[in-house]
Amino acid sequence: MSSRRPAVAAIVLAAGQSRRMAGVNKLTLPVDGVPLVARVVDAALASQADPVLVVTGFDGDAVRRALAGRPVGFIDNPAYADGMSTSLRCGLAALPADADGVVVCLADMPRLTTAVIDRLLAAFDPAGGTAACVPAYRGRRGNPVLLARSLFAGAAAIAGDRGARDVVSAAGDAVVVVDWDDDSVVFDVDAPGDLEGAG
Repeated sequence: MSSRRPAVAAIVLAAGQSRRMAGVNKLTLPVDGVPLVARVVDAALASQADPVLVVTGFDGDAVRRALAGRPVGFIDNPAYADGMSTSLRCGLAALPADADGVVVCLADMPRLTTAVIDRLLAAFDPAGGTAACVPAYRGRRGNPVLLARSLFAGAAAIAGDRGARDVVSAAGDAVVVVDWDDDSVVFDVDAPGDLEGAG
């Protein structure tokens, strides 16, 4: 590992349309009394990642209200209806020029913890050739994903409702897989029933 700690920001993708939630923005729904999006943002804010940027789109004003008072930067994605890739592109474009990497967090993962994010940061060694760090639960890769600057251009070129999975896969041996011992890195909220016991 290099002696200088890499500069790593965090992006929280919070622009989705919650299509399977019967017209309700799932990100504003409470999980143990806290809006879903706020749980994810709070985990990022308590981590070593800095700054924390939130990409909004669908029902953006409600998402901002749910995060009122939190020291985050907001980025509006007017093309959110075109899929996750557009939010990722907006977030990458807003990163500080000196960012060595970014942790990309999905706003619908209520069990995400600061510990996961910090483990990814601890495993990240861009000077040693690390291109990405990915958590895995029982062999299944999950989120969030840490991308090195070397992958930014490839991630920004993705189109449609896709994240950076293909870009990470193409990085091969330069990807560090961090084993995690619970399902927090693979559990997300897609349908109303997923909110039960989501905390």
